[in-house]
Amino acid sequence: MNVVQGDLIEMALQGHFDVIVQGCNCQCRMARGIALTIRRVFPEAQMADSATKPGDRAKLGTISTATVHRNGHAITIVNGYTQFHWAGAGVKADYDAIRLVMQTVRRQFSGLRIGYPKIGAGLAGGDWATIRAIISEELAGEDHTYVEFEGGDPVPVEGT
Repeated sequence: MNVVQGDLIEMALQGHFDVIVQGCNCQCRMARGIALTIRRVFPEAQMADSATKPGDRAKLGTISTATVHRNGHAITIVNGYTQFHWAGAGVKADYDAIRLVMQTVRRQFSGLRIGYPKIGAGLAGGDWATIRAIISEELAGEDHTYVEFEGGDPVPVEGT
């Protein structure tokens, strides 16, 4: 796992990544954290998410995707369904779902440059050491980078 500080979205727009992966809930909500930024910059990603059934627990561990063209680059945004819901206290990240998402990412995007934020360890409350180990194991041998947001954690939007 490569680790860099920066802005995942800006780096993707500059052509550093072919694929970016975000953790999503199964409720078709992209209203907080990096998901909100992805929704604003890449509305196609929300359209792909909205094409899935809201509240479907069977989505855990699956993905939806949108390939966009920006600044002369093709970027595939992967919505990885890594948590069922966003509400409530406690850990919402599902480690088995994260593993399944990363296995799918490897199968579908092997050989490409993959970037991602701290999937499942921010608003979803998961343990980053556990998640990091899962990602490292499932993407071993791939060109994959964790982009640690250098501006601090994004501020949640009220009412989401």
